[in-house]
Amino acid sequence: MPKNLIQSDPLIMMGKPVIAGTRITVESILEKLAAGETVEQLLEAHPRLTREAVQAVKKKSGDS
Repeated sequence: MPKNLIQSDPLIMMGKPVIAGTRITVESILEKLAAGETVEQLLEAHPRLTREAVQAVKKKSGDS
């Protein structure tokens, strides 16, 4: 995964922040975590997602 784990591109997911190299939105990760999913469940459901990327999302949202 690229060093900059979160990126926005108007051509990908209408410019919403996503995990670099995927179409997994920051919003969807935060929604799943808020609904009670664990990091392990997210990683299992999204094989291209990394623990580092989930941590970057949490840090971006202010929830380290």
